Amino acid sequence: MSIALIAGAIALAAGTYALRFAGPVLRRRVSLSPRVTRLLEAGSVVLLAALAVTELVPAGQRAGFALPAGVLVAVLLAWRRAPLLVVAAAAAVTTALLRLLGVA
Repeated sequence: MSIALIAGAIALAAGTYALRFAGPVLRRRVSLSPRVTRLLEAGSVVLLAALAVTELVPAGQRAGFALPAGVLVAVLLAWRRAPLLVVAAAAAVTTALLRLLGVA
């Protein structure tokens, strides 16, 4: 391994630790207005939805039925409040089985 790769990994680890440590420390010192809190919550939902859509429809490829079906299974299980591991496994298995059956 190169020194640059190790240094990069250490820098990322330190940055991650600093961000996780800053949350509880700054929570007591910084107060946000209710409007800003609502905007941040809405922004996180929009960001997650945009990420889901970009992952659901791959660029430059013909979108098949297997991937959206797997996502639909995940959404239904998440809506029913299934554990995260169950949601992820069910979505992956659904997509894999449909692709195995030739439903690209």
